[in-house]
Amino acid sequence: MKQAENEMLTRVGPGTPAGELLRRYWHPVSIAGELTEENPVKRVTLLGEKLVVFRLPLAPGETQPRYGLVAEQCQHRRASLFYGRVEADGIRCPYHGWKYDLKGTCLETPPEPAEWAYKNEIRQPAYPVQKLAGLLWAYMGPQPVPELPRWDCLAREDGKRWVTIESVIDCNWLQPMENSVDPSHLYWLHGYTFGSGHLVDPQQKEKREAQYRETHEFIPFEYGIMKRRITPNGVDEHPLIFPTALRHVSNEVRGKREPVYRHNLQIRVPLDDTHTQVYRVNFIPNATDRSPADVDPPYEYRPLKTDSQYHWDVVSAQDSMAWETQGPITDRTQEHLGHADRGIVMFRKLLREQIEIVRKGGDPLGVIRDPAKAKFVDLPVINERIGLFRSQAAE
Repeated sequence: MKQAENEMLTRVGPGTPAGELLRRYWHPVSIAGELTEENPVKRVTLLGEKLVVFRLPLAPGETQPRYGLVAEQCQHRRASLFYGRVEADGIRCPYHGWKYDLKGTCLETPPEPAEWAYKNEIRQPAYPVQKLAGLLWAYMGPQPVPELPRWDCLAREDGKRWVTIESVIDCNWLQPMENSVDPSHLYWLHGYTFGSGHLVDPQQKEKREAQYRETHEFIPFEYGIMKRRITPNGVDEHPLIFPTALRHVSNEVRGKREPVYRHNLQIRVPLDDTHTQVYRVNFIPNATDRSPADVDPPYEYRPLKTDSQYHWDVVSAQDSMAWETQGPITDRTQEHLGHADRGIVMFRKLLREQIEIVRKGGDPLGVIRDPAKAKFVDLPVINERIGLFRSQAAE
C-alpha cells in the first residue's frame, strides 16, 4: 500500500475521504445513563471533532429526556460549553451567556442589544441524537438523516441486555475493524498464545499445539462481510457490519466457558485518528427476561490495561495489545500480506469503493432510508462448533 492510500483509509476528520464516509452512519457517542439531572453535560470526541453532549430537563408532560450534541467551543469567544448551563431549551455558554438549542440555533446573546440582527446568522455546529439500547447515537453527515438501524442485539426484547464500555484503545479505528475479517488470529492470539478457549479447553492449556487446520471464507452481504471460519470442530460465522461493527456470539468470559451463549454487537467508534472507543452491547435470549429497546439497560466499565499492563484474561485486551502495538496508525507500506489476509484485502477494497460512492454523492453500503426496514434488523450468525443457531427474533 502507498502512504497516500493509507492516509485516505484511516484519517477521520472533517473533509477526509474516510471521515466523510463515516459521517454517513450513526455512531454511539455516550451512555445515556451518564447524563443525569445533576450532571447533564459530558465532553466527548467523535470523528476528530471536540463536542459536548447534554440532556435537557424534562418539560411538563415529557417522559423521556431530549439530548443535544454541539461543538464544544462557543461561537462567540471560543469558551467551552462543557462548563455551560443546561436550560429548558438549550445550553448557555458560561462566559457571556450565549445560548444554543438542539439544532445549534443561537437563541440569545445577552450582552448585545435586543435588536442585534447578526444573532440570526450564527450557528453552533450541532448534530442529531437518538437513544437506542441505552446508547446515545449521533449522526454527523449531510441531510437527509438516514434511519438508525435497530440491529438485533440493540432491539431484541426476549432476553437480558447490558452494555460494556471498554477503556479507550490507543490506535486508529481501522486496526480493530481489519481484525474483524482476520479469523486466523483466533487460533494464534487467543488460543495458542493465551489459551483462551478458541483452541483448547482453558482448563487444559498445557495441551496447546501449533497445528493449524482451518480454512476461511469471506462472503459479501447486504450490510458488510460475512466471515466463515471452518475448523475440525465445526463452522463459525460472524458478520462484519460495515463500517465499524462486528456481530459476535461467545460463551467465554475471562478465559472460562459459561453455560449460556452471549450475543453481542461490538461497535468500534473512531474518536479521532489515533483513538478508538469500543461499546459492546450484550444480549442473552431467554424465556424470562424482557429488555425493551427504549429502556436503558445496565452498563459496566471494563478496563483493558493498567499502567501499560494488559489484563490478559480479557480476550478484548489481547486484541487491544495486537492493535496498539501495530502503532497509532499502522504503517501499511511495510506490510507483507499473505493468503490468510484475503478478508482484510476485501475489506480495504470495500472501503475504497464506498469512499468513491460518497464522493460521487451516493449512499454507501448499509445506509437505510426506509423506516420499515430499519425497525428490526436480524443479522445472520451461526456457530456450529457449539451447536448454536440463533432463534428467530420477534418483531
